[in-house]
Amino acid sequence: MNKDILIRNIDKLHTTVLGKERIKNNLMIKTNDIIEYCKNIIVNENNIIYKKGKNYYCETNKEIITINSYNYSIITAHKKGKN
Repeated sequence: MNKDILIRNIDKLHTTVLGKERIKNNLMIKTNDIIEYCKNIIVNENNIIYKKGKNYYCETNKEIITINSYNYSIITAHKKGKN
């Protein structure tokens, strides 16, 4: 159910300039289109999406993306096993 809600609202995903830099650094990726990168992870059928408190968490076997469930802002992302 949480995954369905997040996917239905995927076009609302956004982040700040600082958020983009934080996500790029935390995930060690080169792309400048962080939103598209995160969207691709979210729609992947092999991930796990759950809601805890006010945030959605999208987990793959390598990464965790944190998204505010009220305004769909991508707060942060990091590799699993690192905080």
